[in-house]
Amino acid sequence: MTLPAPELRGDQRVAPSLVKFELLHVCAQTGARRGRLHTPHGTIETPVFMPVGTAGSVKAIAPDDLHTLGANIILGNTYHLMLRPGEQLIGELGGLHKFISWDRALLTDSGGFQVYSLAEKRKITEEGAAFQSHLDGSKHLLTPERSIEIQEVLGADIIMAFDECPPALSERSYMEASMARTTRWLHRCAAAWNRQRSSLFGIVQGGLDEALRKRHAEEVCAVDLPGYALGGFAVGEEPVQMHAGVAFSAPLLPKDKPRYLMGVGTPLDLVTCVGAGIDMFDCVLPTRSARNSLLFTSEGKLVIKNARYAKDERPLDPKCGCYACKSFSRAYLRHLFVSQELVAMRLNTLHNLHFFLTLMAQARAAIEADRYGDFLKEFHSRPTTPEP
Repeated sequence: MTLPAPELRGDQRVAPSLVKFELLHVCAQTGARRGRLHTPHGTIETPVFMPVGTAGSVKAIAPDDLHTLGANIILGNTYHLMLRPGEQLIGELGGLHKFISWDRALLTDSGGFQVYSLAEKRKITEEGAAFQSHLDGSKHLLTPERSIEIQEVLGADIIMAFDECPPALSERSYMEASMARTTRWLHRCAAAWNRQRSSLFGIVQGGLDEALRKRHAEEVCAVDLPGYALGGFAVGEEPVQMHAGVAFSAPLLPKDKPRYLMGVGTPLDLVTCVGAGIDMFDCVLPTRSARNSLLFTSEGKLVIKNARYAKDERPLDPKCGCYACKSFSRAYLRHLFVSQELVAMRLNTLHNLHFFLTLMAQARAAIEADRYGDFLKEFHSRPTTPEP
């Protein structure tokens, strides 16, 4: 069913979106797409992995590290920033780019996922989501209009529509009610959105039910927006279910707009879903794993705190060009972690993000060469754990 377009203010009818997507190539072997996303703060080559900066910082590293890694877009979290330090303060100090000294693109989420994760501290109504702060118990109401207002005060290049993110395995009746509410909230977001300040992406829900995904994609894409996202994946289902759901859902989104898979995922998730036609990814996995000693390498996953590396003189990953791998042995990196030296967090995070960003660069090259299917086969043949 196609819903009527939301009523827009006069200035919205004529102001162009600030973000433009350029589809450069589709791999002849797969549906993998090579594109370019133009934003007010630079151009982003896609497919792209976007590091997550929850509270205005990608944990354990600084913007100059991100520059060195080649990251051209990072995420900020609406829920966390509205609570601390508050969007008004950030706005008074020049916006999030200036506040965190980041001169490249920024995407902010809407707070919808935090509404999902705060199930015990929130109540959802048609108006929005009422919740208690995890910091001090204070009460807040996040509505579609308020979410857009916060994100525009923060000054993100890309902002997300406020949605309800139900667990993937929810009952069909709940999923349908949630989808309908998300569609109504999208229309309210679109009406509140100032197109001269940001670019709004809509979010498609529907869980693992293909009929619901198709229906919701039609409803969301009926609202003309600069980009669209798939939400509600990696929230309780098995990876094989998620991969199948993305493979079905990605082609439902417009070919000429960026396709964003929210909150996903592992290296396997990334390469699989690029093959399905996804352009943009984000996940806390590489940074969170780094802080817990789990590192991703060309030889498989490696837990650097393990005693087996105490005398290991080899670099973390002999095929990696990051600072940690070029400069230090596994033995030293283990020593730093078990000694709780703060630099361990930085070096581990640098490595994991370098791995994820390099993986996306390899994917882009494979798409351009029309060999992404071969790239997928080669990736699946990689070891899952390193040699002793």
